[in-house]
Amino acid sequence: MADNSYDLIVIGSGPGGYVAAIRAAQLGMKVACVEADKLGGVCNNWGCIPTKAMLESAKYARKVGQLKDFGITVGDVKLDIETAAKRARKVADQGARGVGFLFKKHKVDLLTGWGRLGGKGKVEVAGKDGRSITSPHIILATGSRAKSLPILKIDGERVWSSDQAVFPAELPKTLGIIGAGAIGMEFADVYNAFGTRVTVIEALEQVLPMEDADCAAVVDKSYRKRGIDIYTGARLEQAEVGPDGVLLTVKAKDGTSHQLTVERVLVAVGRAPIVEDIGLEVAGVQVERGAVVVDDELRTTATGVYAIGDVARAPLLAHKASHEGIKLVEHLAGKGHGWVDYDNIPSVTYCHPEVASCGLTEKAARERGLDVEVGSFPWSANGRARTAAEADGFVKIVRDRKYSEIVGAHIVGPSASELIGEFIVARHLESTVEELEAAMHPHPTLSEAIAEAALASLGRAIHI
Repeated sequence: MADNSYDLIVIGSGPGGYVAAIRAAQLGMKVACVEADKLGGVCNNWGCIPTKAMLESAKYARKVGQLKDFGITVGDVKLDIETAAKRARKVADQGARGVGFLFKKHKVDLLTGWGRLGGKGKVEVAGKDGRSITSPHIILATGSRAKSLPILKIDGERVWSSDQAVFPAELPKTLGIIGAGAIGMEFADVYNAFGTRVTVIEALEQVLPMEDADCAAVVDKSYRKRGIDIYTGARLEQAEVGPDGVLLTVKAKDGTSHQLTVERVLVAVGRAPIVEDIGLEVAGVQVERGAVVVDDELRTTATGVYAIGDVARAPLLAHKASHEGIKLVEHLAGKGHGWVDYDNIPSVTYCHPEVASCGLTEKAARERGLDVEVGSFPWSANGRARTAAEADGFVKIVRDRKYSEIVGAHIVGPSASELIGEFIVARHLESTVEELEAAMHPHPTLSEAIAEAALASLGRAIHI
């Protein structure tokens, strides 16, 4: 008879759940992970990984038109989004198999089925590996799902969520995107690169509303230059789904109404934590504003039950979920304090140009009454960016005037997603901008712009 008692049970195998399970196993715990679908969760199978594969395809599609300037002449070019989607699926499947391999390597028991809390210390698994299992510690890592709008329900046919947009069977001639956050802007980039006429509708005053306004302006300008229509400060007033398309009525910022018909609509207005049908009421786990309530040590209101990732607190980011999982299980094993630095979480949008940030925006810092100095260095003054014909954008640093603390960092342009890591480490180590600048950066590299932005915040940039 199987032993159904564990040191730790994790419900969900996304980037929070599977990482927590593996780290717990490394620390000597007997671990079970319950998963109803594919290993790796939404991130690996429908979100982070396949969307980046599609964006990689979009990058090459966009570059084709520039190759002549690099001394390369090509013949007829055929763009095939279906083939790109098949590659994205293959990449995602590799990731899922990788998680399975790691579970076997670390002796994590994978139970296939739907996991529900069954009372104190108990999880009921329904499905292929159905059984009751027990543990003094249970982690909820159930993730999130795409939100619909009251007037525009996702149906998977005419009205898409990101789940459908990432694996299209064919290329729509026209696409409306509701929401200009990271998801909406990334898919706008993909479909525009493959030839779809894209319209983006955003209720707030700028695209990428959570990012620095200057960074957002660079992306907005780039998208419009490429033929993407953008409405900011706009409201979707009406949507009529028909057999051949969707009629959208949009009230623009100036109060005028516009109608457009598109073949498909992508609803990209955010994601909602998955809290339904996982036994929260039975266990006494409290939910507020649709998310599981946790304290600073990720404990829920039920003893022995914890929550990480999208199901708990914002921001809904894969790396934040993974970090929470690691910190939590190390704390449970007596190896750490269990605290997560929520003030130093990197945010990245992988569109072209890329946008990445950490800490406060310039506006937020000033609204908090902080005495700050801002330094910005343009890619047009960076030799490596010019060699790659990627000279739009900049690196911006917001520093505390008195102590030179890095209050915020914002990058728009080439490899922003990779460069932001230097700022994350610097802030983690409480480095000053003087220390950031004093570290020697190789030439010619994009990373030199970080040192130059630090110098700019001190009023002594070299190359501008």
